[in-house]
Amino acid sequence: MALSDARPEAGLAFPPRLEAGYRNFLLGRFSSEQQRYRELAEVGQKPNVMVIGCCDSRVSPEVIFDARPGELFVVRNVANLMPPYAPNDDLHGTSAALEFGVMGLRVEHIVVMGHAQCGGVKAYAENEADPYARPLSPGDFIGKWISLMEPAARRLPTAEGPTSDYVEALARESIKQSLSNLRTFPCVSILEQKGRLKLHGAMFGVADGRLLVLNEADGEFHPVADEDHAAAFREPRF
Repeated sequence: MALSDARPEAGLAFPPRLEAGYRNFLLGRFSSEQQRYRELAEVGQKPNVMVIGCCDSRVSPEVIFDARPGELFVVRNVANLMPPYAPNDDLHGTSAALEFGVMGLRVEHIVVMGHAQCGGVKAYAENEADPYARPLSPGDFIGKWISLMEPAARRLPTAEGPTSDYVEALARESIKQSLSNLRTFPCVSILEQKGRLKLHGAMFGVADGRLLVLNEADGEFHPVADEDHAAAFREPRF
């Protein structure tokens, strides 16, 4: 069934695109993986990896890593930011997800995954470049949230404007800052010191599909699966 052919049931105000996708899911993936879904329902989820990603619709971790149901525990927010440990009366969605992933699910890996052309990172850079024309008020939710990038920005050379190179550099530095913030959580730092939890930083290229992984020893991002990446561009397109 073509996605555009599906129509919502009478009286249901539901996006036709989602119903069409659900129908395809039922006849495709769900049909072939029913046993796995039954097992996940009976025994619960036991993902080995937690991914802190951006809510940008172009960078779904489950798609990028070809994950099966139950393999990844994913939390997504604007600009894939991890706030520092702050046990107070505020509402901490990302911190709550982290606590559940580490203490409840006992994940063994946490990946902070940023991406190229990130709108949240660009918004922060634009705000700082021109404080007289801020697109986001400091009182807005996003304005407050992306202020988490300030420590990362302070470590970079002062930019004359939000150039693409500066936004890319800030995105990478922000990943490092989120890893640093993760280590302020006692549950993370203790388990990492014991070798039971590993932290990773990664960058995904939306246009070219390249995945870069942070080597904290040299502070640089290095490509992975280079041969397969090159092969993907050699394959004929129809």
